[in-house]
Amino acid sequence: MKKMVALLIALFLPFAASAQGIVSAADPRAAAAGVEILRKGGTATDAAIATMLALNVVEPQSAGIGGGAFFVVYDAKKKVTITVDGREAAPMAADGHWFYADGKPLGIRDAIPGGRSVGVPGTLRAMALAHDKNGKLAWAELFTPAIRLAREGFPVSPRLANALRAYSSHVSPATRALYAGPDGKPLAAGAIARNPQQADLLERVAKLGPDSFYVGPQAQKLIDTVNNAARNPSKMTVGDLAAYEAKERPVLCGSYRKYKVCSMAPPSSGGIAVLMILKQLERFDMAKLGKDSPVAWHLFAESTRLAFADRNLYLGDPDFVDVPLKGLLDAKYLAGRSALISPKTSIANIVPGTPKGAPARKRVTPNEVSGTTSLSVADGAGNVAQVTTTIEGGWGSGLSVDGTMLNNELTDFDIVPESDGYLVANRIEGGKRPRSSMAPTIVYGPDGKVRLAVGAAGGPTIIAQVAKAIIGVIDWKLSSQDAIGLGLLFAPGPMATAERDTQLDAMIPALQALGEQVRSGQLGLKANAVERVGGRWSGGADPRSEGVVMYQDGRVAPITRFVPKPDRPSE
Repeated sequence: MKKMVALLIALFLPFAASAQGIVSAADPRAAAAGVEILRKGGTATDAAIATMLALNVVEPQSAGIGGGAFFVVYDAKKKVTITVDGREAAPMAADGHWFYADGKPLGIRDAIPGGRSVGVPGTLRAMALAHDKNGKLAWAELFTPAIRLAREGFPVSPRLANALRAYSSHVSPATRALYAGPDGKPLAAGAIARNPQQADLLERVAKLGPDSFYVGPQAQKLIDTVNNAARNPSKMTVGDLAAYEAKERPVLCGSYRKYKVCSMAPPSSGGIAVLMILKQLERFDMAKLGKDSPVAWHLFAESTRLAFADRNLYLGDPDFVDVPLKGLLDAKYLAGRSALISPKTSIANIVPGTPKGAPARKRVTPNEVSGTTSLSVADGAGNVAQVTTTIEGGWGSGLSVDGTMLNNELTDFDIVPESDGYLVANRIEGGKRPRSSMAPTIVYGPDGKVRLAVGAAGGPTIIAQVAKAIIGVIDWKLSSQDAIGLGLLFAPGPMATAERDTQLDAMIPALQALGEQVRSGQLGLKANAVERVGGRWSGGADPRSEGVVMYQDGRVAPITRFVPKPDRPSE
């Protein structure tokens, strides 16, 4: 009898484990919100939405319904991948000189504060579209955990406390008051934060639906906030809000070795850049080189530079500019770009290529800051949702409405609309969506099943973080947790940054011997993933963050935290 029981356990344990849903998110309260929805029978998309809403409450400096989001979702029943674009949009009044003053372009730090940097938020519309396609539970039910957190309160985490202490002058007094104690000072770690304004807002949207945010009194309140801002007032209209639509974009897929990699298409540049980095590295034996090889990291840096050169020049909102997607992903074109990479030396001058269908343009230098949050969810039926969501930089524009931060996403546009007489692909135009680095990605194994879902936060480092994680899992046979935890060599241009206090510190001399210009520095990384191994779900959460991996049964995966030392001048 005991042998039979043991046999039954052995037979059914893989099935039971695979039927366990899983959530990886940047905050344990948010992961718990997603798990709560999974336990109620919600899909991966339902749980992802609940997790996003909870992150809006407990990680307000990074994301929320005042910003934008990209969904990449695998529907296990239909065996299809869909992508949802909830990127913020410029008001119709915006033009190429939107961030100019006295005939001169503003610097990025001067452009961020106030109303002018706020794009029409897209997160709620994206949630609604994703829910319509892949949700199961009632819309209002997904809001319950977030409303409870906002109304009953939650302990301020060390990360949020640091963000409160790091307030810059762009954060409005009304926003500061949301997280201040009786003495007027920012709440310390462990203090209980309550946000009744936000709870009321979430309750209204839960009851009345997403339209209640985009039309009527709530929309007017947002318009009044951005147009009457003390700094950089906007010219947004109620029509801008009412007209906003989330869009289902064609999924962008490519291959890496025997794996299919699917990610977000433009207006995100993240997906295509990840695919280019991987394909340019495919001819090299990254597995044999291994994760501890300076040559492997040099090759990774070179491929990143080539991808960024093309990305900076050609990528923008495809509804406004011609983006040569097919040309950039053409096998012959990428083989030619890969041929520029040498394992023995560095490319002397990185320049964009000329893929088929490419319009004439000149190089530009993007303006981007770090921020954002990412989450990964899988349910027991095999559905997967990978989401990256953001309000752009820390605390967004500094403005808030009913306890919820508003984004500064319009500063992701290139502020100067022309370069050497050529119009810039990512220039500001009315109704246009700014280029993004967000790269929520799902990787399918040779058997066609989901092998890995991964995304990251951290501005342009997102692209390199996701590519690194995929290489770590596929080539270096690491768990998603260990792949995320690896240090990163980030090289969007000639100068590379080796993440300080990681394995890369010791590699700097060897990298320099290969011609790398490299310095040590902090990168502010934050990634999340779920993966399927042996028929079971497991996951990874960035050890640099407060993130966790939580299973549907309440188990929390152990994570050894990596706390970088305080920043100091780069070597």
